Amino acid sequence: MTAPSFWLHTLGPVTPRPPLDGDADVDVAIAGGGYTGLWTAYYLSQLAPHLSIAIVEAEYCGFGASGRNGGWASGLFPVPEAKLARRYGASRATAMHAALADAVDEVGRAAAAEGIDCDYAKGGTITLARTPAQLRRQQGSAGFVDAAEASAICGATGVLGGVYSPDCAALHPAKLVRGLASVVEQRGVAIYEGTRVQRITRGQIVTDHGTLRAGTVVRALEGYTARLAGHRRALAPVYSLMIATKPLPESDWERIGLRRRETFADERHMIIYGQRTADDRLAFGGRGAPYHFGSRIEPSYDRVPAVFDSLRDTLTEMFGIKPEIAYRWGGPLGIPRDWMPSVGLTDGFGWAGGYVGDGVAAANLAGRTLADLIAGNRSDRTALPWVGHRSRRWEPEPIRWVGINAALHATNLRDALERPRAS
Repeated sequence: MTAPSFWLHTLGPVTPRPPLDGDADVDVAIAGGGYTGLWTAYYLSQLAPHLSIAIVEAEYCGFGASGRNGGWASGLFPVPEAKLARRYGASRATAMHAALADAVDEVGRAAAAEGIDCDYAKGGTITLARTPAQLRRQQGSAGFVDAAEASAICGATGVLGGVYSPDCAALHPAKLVRGLASVVEQRGVAIYEGTRVQRITRGQIVTDHGTLRAGTVVRALEGYTARLAGHRRALAPVYSLMIATKPLPESDWERIGLRRRETFADERHMIIYGQRTADDRLAFGGRGAPYHFGSRIEPSYDRVPAVFDSLRDTLTEMFGIKPEIAYRWGGPLGIPRDWMPSVGLTDGFGWAGGYVGDGVAAANLAGRTLADLIAGNRSDRTALPWVGHRSRRWEPEPIRWVGINAALHATNLRDALERPRAS
């Protein structure tokens, strides 16, 4: 068990649901109690209410990335639209990005309809350019704004411009996942927590508490997929770490801005991401923690003091403040070899994931898509380019360890070379 994220901490102690009690038969069995599994159950219970559905979760719903992420429900997709267009055609690429933009709104709509108060605020997102190299990459991009307009949204230091998109909402991710779990349970979906999946084969999910037999099984384990027998090289678990400040005074917010709770980042190569929380904290995260040999996942990997210190220093450099840090946490996310998320259903086996850290809205779209596929509905969603996509497996060790960590070091070096030198 890891130390809880700020998000989970605000909700108080978790009382896990009972585990699976021996073997059972259902129509649809889902491995994973995060956004993907829960949204799939939510929409499928509406499309096909006659189906019996069960979810098995190793810890508790929201223990993984769904309860620890940066709280961005964004229309971002890790594969650029131009690259998707070359591979699948312009119309399908445009449809993919439009569907993700719609998913941002759908998350808010569904939460409101179900009475889930998850601090949803659709203020959009701003990616700042704060070095000449970053500015060159942004100029000509859709949504580009000049320094004055970018600074009016997010009052960071040294802003030269930015790219603004309306397709993002800030939210409290743990409130969303915990609320969603309660809703699907009320709809008759069985949720078994404290039940670790050991193996998924055609027609069954084998756990440490029994076997779920089903006509359709769904793998929705995201960063924890590597723990599953036979799936170690499907997705690489790469860690992202976060900090949350104590609530900041109004004088700081007058300078920082983010008045509509816009999410923010900048154009550096090593990803950073932040939001203004509903209680006026800065919740801020970034990559940079090492990949661990053999795709290992351990609670101790959630805490890397050097990365936490770097995140705090970045906030100080960006906003000219020295905030007191109240929470530090982290966790793994799932990265496919080609950075292409996917969703699909073949011969009774369904899967979704590989969101590369942008899974809050994408998991909602994946859940709706899986529900369509399982119910046998043809829709615009089932024709999207990520449906049925198969990424090639990651290389075996030690090649995987060397390659991923070398890429991390190279990314840090590129950012260092782009920083203006003091005169």
